[in-house]
Amino acid sequence: MKSRLLIGLAAFCAAALAGCSGNAGSSMPPGSPVSPLSMARAARAPLFGRLPPPGPYHAVCGPPAVGFASCHALLRDGVTSNATNPAGYHPADLQSAYNLATASANDGAGQTVAIVDAYNDPKAASDLATYRSTFGLPACTTSTGCLRIVNQKGGTSLPRKNGGWAQEISLDLDMVSAICPNCHILLVEASSATLTNLGTAVNTAATLGATEISNSYGGGESSSDTSYDTSYYDHPGVAITASAGDGGYGVEYPAASQYVTAAGGTTLTRDSSVARGWTETVWSTSNTEGTGSGCSKYDPQPSWQSATATVTNNPGVCSKRVVGDVSSDADPNTGVSVYDSFAYRGQSGWLVFGGTSVSSPTLASVYALAGNASTVTAGSYPYSHTSALYDVTAGSNGSCGGTYLCTAEVGYDGPSGNGTPNGIGGF
Repeated sequence: MKSRLLIGLAAFCAAALAGCSGNAGSSMPPGSPVSPLSMARAARAPLFGRLPPPGPYHAVCGPPAVGFASCHALLRDGVTSNATNPAGYHPADLQSAYNLATASANDGAGQTVAIVDAYNDPKAASDLATYRSTFGLPACTTSTGCLRIVNQKGGTSLPRKNGGWAQEISLDLDMVSAICPNCHILLVEASSATLTNLGTAVNTAATLGATEISNSYGGGESSSDTSYDTSYYDHPGVAITASAGDGGYGVEYPAASQYVTAAGGTTLTRDSSVARGWTETVWSTSNTEGTGSGCSKYDPQPSWQSATATVTNNPGVCSKRVVGDVSSDADPNTGVSVYDSFAYRGQSGWLVFGGTSVSSPTLASVYALAGNASTVTAGSYPYSHTSALYDVTAGSNGSCGGTYLCTAEVGYDGPSGNGTPNGIGGF
């Protein structure tokens, strides 16, 4: 707990020092088409969010049994928040940090980002409406066809409710909205959290026309993974993202799949002393709390990863698939605002979340803004477009003998992959 608070305190203090000067540094251009939305948003909630003081957090889903997956949402405890000024980063913060304001205002039409999760969130549609109206984002409802909710077979008979996964669903829907407000959203709710049911939901999302699919969950690796690869995650022309995990150095599936973009996590902090206005390091609270990364036991290393200089120059470190590929904010102490009214363990309303469950839908939505999914091969695109990414060069998420598998360095590394979005050019 002590290390968690100390690391979180550093992020909070840096954000606090940036203050209003960081807000003034928004990348939103004057006269942008989003200006009317910005005015509406300002009337409801501050354009930029406030980080609560650092503190404890917990996983909303328990550890998975063999053959099951757990969601990767981490909920901050004891945070007081309200609609007047929801705690955590707002859409404008994320768009500013990742140079996406113009793309978020203008791009994404014709794209459908699918969210695959387990169980049912009975408040998904209404909670999404609250989030979007609070921040002045255009409505996305089932009646207009912008939002569609189906079961793992594409039907309308939805699975049983689950409070923890409902919070995960709210987080995922809100992050798509924050990054790509013009995108349609397809929520596919699996009957349970088995990897086979979740995989079936991925297939359904692809069949129903999703252009991007986000998977904010993971479970232990197994010898079945290569079979799962071809059965569930090999969908040419669809960009599929998967959370790298929240347990620090180590690999989970489906992030280890050769057919997905493995989404790592960072600590994102306002910093008025740098031109970007933000700094990022590898998210790591302790040896057991931080972004996942590492060398897969089973999945083969794709050729587009083998060719990267870091892997080529370090033969023998990992001959299999390396996790991850790209990354974005995931630290609960630099967490995001989420609205969820389906009370679970006494918490509901405006909440603050972290975990690589933030990264996966964020990055899937950047793919949607870029609109390149039909020509993208699995997670390969960022490897050949690193100039359009912010390189994360500081931090470590565990012990790996100082190798790139758990240690940030210039260029590619496991915890942050090739970096974080700097606009849409890397996707």
